[in-house]
Amino acid sequence: MEPPPVPEPVRAEPPGSTSRTLLTQSWLDLAFLHWAVDPGTVAPLLPRGVSPDTLHGTTYAGLIAFRMHRVGWLGLPGVPYLGSFPETNVRLYSVDRHGRRGVVFLSLDASRLLPVAVARLFFRLPYVWSAMAVRREGDTFTYTSRRRLPRRGDARCRITVRAGERIERPTELEDFLTARWGLHSAFFGRQLYLPNTHPRWPLHRARLLHCEENLMAAAGLPEPGGDPVSVLYSPGVLVRFARPARLAGLPTP
Repeated sequence: MEPPPVPEPVRAEPPGSTSRTLLTQSWLDLAFLHWAVDPGTVAPLLPRGVSPDTLHGTTYAGLIAFRMHRVGWLGLPGVPYLGSFPETNVRLYSVDRHGRRGVVFLSLDASRLLPVAVARLFFRLPYVWSAMAVRREGDTFTYTSRRRLPRRGDARCRITVRAGERIERPTELEDFLTARWGLHSAFFGRQLYLPNTHPRWPLHRARLLHCEENLMAAAGLPEPGGDPVSVLYSPGVLVRFARPARLAGLPTP
């Protein structure tokens, strides 16, 4: 039996610059909600070749709502309209056999149909087209979504958070949940790792005022029991993605 992977250290700072930039985008006005889950429960939901990443024996399921802003390809300027839209994703935390920590997206709701179609077709990511909005009133943010296509029941979400004080020294858990420098995914039978880099997260404490959602259950997770163990807000960062790599460590064609 192959021994379990030894994860790389959690790095709050980016591990380095990306070469051969594939995508640029900004993630703005993010709400991070996380619940503790049993690694054995989520392991079957991960792609072959990756395992649940754990902190002191526990892993986490995240519900992340934000504004995607000006997605750009191959170093070109971001597109103002088609590249800017609300997004809400359900994600798990993963580590591959090389020890690379990352995230696995179980679903990604977005409000622009063309980017959804491109992401599903070319990246095989589980994007869905949804009616969505992000509203701000002072330091309070409300994120709403309702599935359009492909429909998976009446999947919807409404989250309201109030941003608080800036976090000068994030806790071990806060770094574990946010300092992620890659995405694990499967692409036509190949296991891929898509690295990214961005400035250190500017994080704020946040208070959850309202959460009504069934996106996590629609993604195959057990319904959250109780309040999230972590609620954070960030004004956002500029992100660069490099070309994906196979889990074997070889660049893809």
